[in-house]
Amino acid sequence: MPKKTDDLDEKLDTKPEVKAEEPSTTSTRQADTAGWYVIHTYAGYEDQVAENILQRAANLKLQDYIFEVIVPKEKQVEIKNGKRKTIEKRSFPGYVFVNMVVTDESWYVVRNTPSVTGFLGSGVRPTAIPESEVAQIKARMERDEPEHTVDLKLDDLVRISDGPLKGYEGKITDVDPVKGKIKVSVSMFGRETPVNLDFLQVKKM
Repeated sequence: MPKKTDDLDEKLDTKPEVKAEEPSTTSTRQADTAGWYVIHTYAGYEDQVAENILQRAANLKLQDYIFEVIVPKEKQVEIKNGKRKTIEKRSFPGYVFVNMVVTDESWYVVRNTPSVTGFLGSGVRPTAIPESEVAQIKARMERDEPEHTVDLKLDDLVRISDGPLKGYEGKITDVDPVKGKIKVSVSMFGRETPVNLDFLQVKKM
């Protein structure tokens, strides 16, 4: 990785005015050399790190080198106490994505942001990730409704793990992958009883 120099330390301590290039030159530089890089952070500090990087870039007039910082999140569904709730969770805990031009100065600012432990990649300089991967991540972030992934099918044997029937076992008789719902035939009081459940309320046996 690029080493910190005395001159760079002095610049960062005094927070100098870094002269911006002409818009046309900046635009060309961004298009030609900017890339998306992944930095590793302490778990739980991702949002704080993203905010701090942008703030430090603004304070040091480095907006022409550090353009965008994202913490990928997706909507997910969880069941608590029998109730279905949509929550937002980090897609990559412990990681933050930065769109930047890597120079000694910009690298030093990002690398030395509190709670950052390093760049993802090998070698002397960080390794950029494909733009197509970032586009896919952003598309998932923009989804309004959580996507249901149902790894269940007819006749699967399951054990209910949440709700008033927790601990009961049964066989799946119907699956609705769009709504993330299933129907389970449970033996209760000597007879088979159909029970409507969320797919998150059961575990395959």
